Amino acid sequence: MSPIFTYFTILCLLAAGSPGEEVTQTPKHLVKGEGQKAKLYCAPITGHSYVFWYQQVLRKEFKFLISFQNKNVFDETGMPKERFSAKCPPNSPCSLEIQATKLKDSAVYFCASSQSTVLNIS
Repeated sequence: MSPIFTYFTILCLLAAGSPGEEVTQTPKHLVKGEGQKAKLYCAPITGHSYVFWYQQVLRKEFKFLISFQNKNVFDETGMPKERFSAKCPPNSPCSLEIQATKLKDSAVYFCASSQSTVLNIS
């Protein structure tokens, strides 16, 4: 019996802001084998205090993962913490990391930034 290799693809989109400004994500796409680590980076628009990470599995709606305000975690209600982690250090791009990837992690991941939010967490 021949070995079967399972691969998944993480696709990253560039989210546009105002003309001449944009959120920059790297890499644009990433292919990893099951069990490998995957790391994505996001440089928000200068002056934006909020950064958001989202996941979209093929043919499903976008799922909120985590948001940061002024580089601190603001809301992590959608983050699957057992293998996912995110950071937003000062003077560096934010990152989303998946430890020991699984086939179900195959999705489009994207980040967005904003000057403010209408979210009201009480």
